[in-house]
Amino acid sequence: MARVEAKVDGIDAEDRMRADLYGMLARVLFSRPDQSQLKNLSALSGDDSDMGRAFNALAKVASATTSDIAGEEYDGLFIGMGRGELLPFGSYYLTGFLNEKPLAKLRSSMRELGIERQKDVKEPEDHIGSLMEMMSNLIIGTYGEPASVTTQREFFATHIEPWAGHFFKDLEAAELSRLYQPVGAIGRLFVETETRAFSME
Repeated sequence: MARVEAKVDGIDAEDRMRADLYGMLARVLFSRPDQSQLKNLSALSGDDSDMGRAFNALAKVASATTSDIAGEEYDGLFIGMGRGELLPFGSYYLTGFLNEKPLAKLRSSMRELGIERQKDVKEPEDHIGSLMEMMSNLIIGTYGEPASVTTQREFFATHIEPWAGHFFKDLEAAELSRLYQPVGAIGRLFVETETRAFSME
């Protein structure tokens, strides 16, 4: 993705929280969690809602997990010997194959929005972590001005809503998921919340 100075002025508290949650999911889904990230995750806390309980569960598991253990889980889920337990790509979930029409559609949207692929990133742009990062950056204005609700809704409805909920359910239920089980729950609940919110706009 493009790395430019984010514009944070004018972002209300609710949108900042949304951007932060998208950003957290982006970081934990796109690369192996390091010890610093696990420390941050272990500091999370929530209320008695479904989302709050998922945050508490993630904090508990993260506090008892080392970066080596988290890395092994990440590799088993997403990399593996040839492939991991899950393939976290929009094209795969929507067509059964990698690098298909959904990826081409995403690349077209990225060009329109001024989002550039990082040269050192090998994964296709429709990786779930990349999409979470793009949404976070659209909200806070990393690619220019903060995106309008209409732009956010269109990007979410086109590139995330059709498949991300299914992916997060699979992540919750994956055989290897320990740290990532509550990550899956948080992602699933967040996608459901965003879907409802955008439908009311």
